[in-house]
Amino acid sequence: MRTPLFNKLYVFSGTRPPRNWLLLCLVSLFVLIALLGSSSSGAFDSVTTSLKPEVYTNYRRLKEQAASDYFELKSYSSGNSNSKEIWLCGKEREHYVPCYNVSANLLAGFKDGEEFDRHCEVSQDQPYCLVRPPRDYKTPLSWPVGRDVIWNANVKITKDQFLSSGSMTKRLMLLEENQISFHSDDGFVKDHSRQIAEMIGLGSDAEFWQAGVRTVLDIGCGFGSFGAHLLSLKLMAVCVAAYELTGSQVQLSLERGLPAIIGNFISRKLPFPSLSYDMVHCAQCGVLWDKKDGLFLIEADRILKPGGYFVLHGTSLSTKKGSMSSPIEEFTRNICWKLIAQQEETFIWQKTIEAQCYSSSKQGAIPPCREGYADLQSYYQPLESCIAGTASKRWVPIQNRSSSSQINPAELEIYGKY
Repeated sequence: MRTPLFNKLYVFSGTRPPRNWLLLCLVSLFVLIALLGSSSSGAFDSVTTSLKPEVYTNYRRLKEQAASDYFELKSYSSGNSNSKEIWLCGKEREHYVPCYNVSANLLAGFKDGEEFDRHCEVSQDQPYCLVRPPRDYKTPLSWPVGRDVIWNANVKITKDQFLSSGSMTKRLMLLEENQISFHSDDGFVKDHSRQIAEMIGLGSDAEFWQAGVRTVLDIGCGFGSFGAHLLSLKLMAVCVAAYELTGSQVQLSLERGLPAIIGNFISRKLPFPSLSYDMVHCAQCGVLWDKKDGLFLIEADRILKPGGYFVLHGTSLSTKKGSMSSPIEEFTRNICWKLIAQQEETFIWQKTIEAQCYSSSKQGAIPPCREGYADLQSYYQPLESCIAGTASKRWVPIQNRSSSSQINPAELEIYGKY
């Protein structure tokens, strides 16, 4: 017996259509319906997916790639017979940093803060192994979300440490179930940046670039919020902080995708060439600048460019502008710095642009470093009581730079070679 649909087809065609042809038509109809349904569903999914943060779209692929790279490193071999086999370090070395071993440094006799310094000679017999990531490590979120949100398991900070921290920490950082959120748009950070700009004679912090300030060294950067704000102003801020077993400022900054390096003002020079930064910033950084006969200030002067700024905030200084009530005032004069502004707990000095200032015979002046000073080999060397960079071709005041964001050939010749 013919079905109604078959009868209609028979009437229109005049002949009885083959059964295979009918099956083909039915299958094609179902395929067309399925395609239309999937396309509309896909369009809907694309709309809803676009509402999610972009960082999640390739998360699984990134995580798999990270795991692949990790095990590829584990099995890496250079191919020569003298190469060492690389194996995984023990779990107890999860946060190991080469040349930083506080317990070994204490046993070696280092004290007065030097146990937190870099001592490769003490840890030279450490096993040659690949440091494993934290147990629950997750691939960091992509920018710009990753600047303000990181995975809690990727850094060594506990809830107890967070709860015991000050109110400023709680205002700038929010500890959730498995994430840490940072408030880079916090009003305090913006107000502090704006205050610095106004104190050096600018209308706002958006004018830092025009004033020659492009690179900033943030000493004891906390969670990197000040550096993250400067980065939004197209300034390059680098965090430098002491080695810490837990709650590392460097680790938190790096996890946020912000430049950071371990270093401190104890007994050794920082791993930067002379005349590297336009501004050195210290906000409650914990450095006792008036100790060791001003050696720490001399090191800050070494890395500061001519005409650059030294910003000190949140200290116990009682210095009044033009007074001699604090040793730091005398030290800064001896290295040719001028106190240009003071507002409450914020002090700003400016480095001289005159190299001859250091060769003057005035009493207490710090002399220039010896001729042939090997600047590139000075990393981690003992601090010296001399002024570096005065004979360098890179002795160029920051105010003499071009306002263009592009480095011209003349500047590249100066700053691109040491």
